[in-house]
Amino acid sequence: MYEKPGYNDKGELICSLENGKNSHMLMDVWAQRLKAGQELTLWETEKEIAVLLLAGEVEFLFEGRRETGSRRSVFLDKPWCLHCCKGKQIAVRAVSESRLLIQQTTNPREFSTTLYTPQMCNLEEFGKEKWNGTAHRQVLTVFDYSNEPWSNLVMGEVFHKPGCWSSYPPHYHPQPELYYYEFDKPQGFGVGFDGDECFKVEDQSYLAITPMHAHHQVAAPGYNMYFAWLIRHLDGNPWERTRIDVPEHSWLNELE
Repeated sequence: MYEKPGYNDKGELICSLENGKNSHMLMDVWAQRLKAGQELTLWETEKEIAVLLLAGEVEFLFEGRRETGSRRSVFLDKPWCLHCCKGKQIAVRAVSESRLLIQQTTNPREFSTTLYTPQMCNLEEFGKEKWNGTAHRQVLTVFDYSNEPWSNLVMGEVFHKPGCWSSYPPHYHPQPELYYYEFDKPQGFGVGFDGDECFKVEDQSYLAITPMHAHHQVAAPGYNMYFAWLIRHLDGNPWERTRIDVPEHSWLNELE
């Protein structure tokens, strides 16, 4: 399911809910706008929570600590992200007008709270030497099964060059995944695929990808595209950077 930007009167863009909208994602995901001085408090008895800073300056309040994070935009700075297990109350206070992306899901396990700083988040480069650079992009993983095997979530970001493709060759996996998009210009756009359906994706929109559907996307020339990629592990079947390439396109992996 694709949906254009549409914030409610609470400053929320609801993308999916475990027991509601796009429930096949098996997680709650929403973007949150905060005015300067506004505070968002989060506490779940059964769910782990991850809060990603998209833009602005905020204070993260947790376990008696107060830490300040700032990000001019997703294109200019690496992220800050606060991740905690069930039963812990956290809050984010906006020092300036800010935007957040929240991801949460049911998880009975308990684990230590982590505040990911920009220095902790490394970029990987893909596609630069293949297919004449047409799938060149940078990928940042905040956390996944390799560094947080106790979590039921994966959170990362892709920085996508104009006119290029990503999540390529077309691939799929059984775990549900949701993309949240931003562009470096408000009129920027691209195309996202959910199986054989394709959608015009725009600034601050999202695509809830059907499990086992091929998903890939392309950005229009002239516009840098960003997307946060959010995955929910399946019970007994976590996502471990495994992908199943669409057979008719797997030959592309042999090309330089």
